[in-house]
Amino acid sequence: MNNRYDFSIWKRKTATAQVKLFEWNKESTINWKKVWEYINRPDLFEIVFSPLKICKVKDNFFFEIEVSGSWVSAQAQAIRHSLARVLAWKQDTFRKILKSAWFLTRDARVVERKKPGKHKARKGIQWSKR
Repeated sequence: MNNRYDFSIWKRKTATAQVKLFEWNKESTINWKKVWEYINRPDLFEIVFSPLKICKVKDNFFFEIEVSGSWVSAQAQAIRHSLARVLAWKQDTFRKILKSAWFLTRDARVVERKKPGKHKARKGIQWSKR
């Protein structure tokens, strides 16, 4: 058995995903759990597997992922971005497909920090006229 794998690290909000992509058939895992045990929402399951589905290689690869930070939605998006990047690095035809589907573009939105003198990032104190 070949132990060679391709590796990628990527982020979304505060979630960080480290992906190892292997070329033989085995059980895919996220944080040492099976994928459906870790991600049980169907919409997030689709997000995680979308790069493999769009490249039509879902049955050819398996992955081991270590993900941390944020919550499951941002973690699923970080996993999708990492998988897309490692697939794009693997083959140029995959890169064209993934780039046209906007899977290689990083979503840079993060939570805005709280400013001094404000209740939240932008919400100030209520002003009364009298």
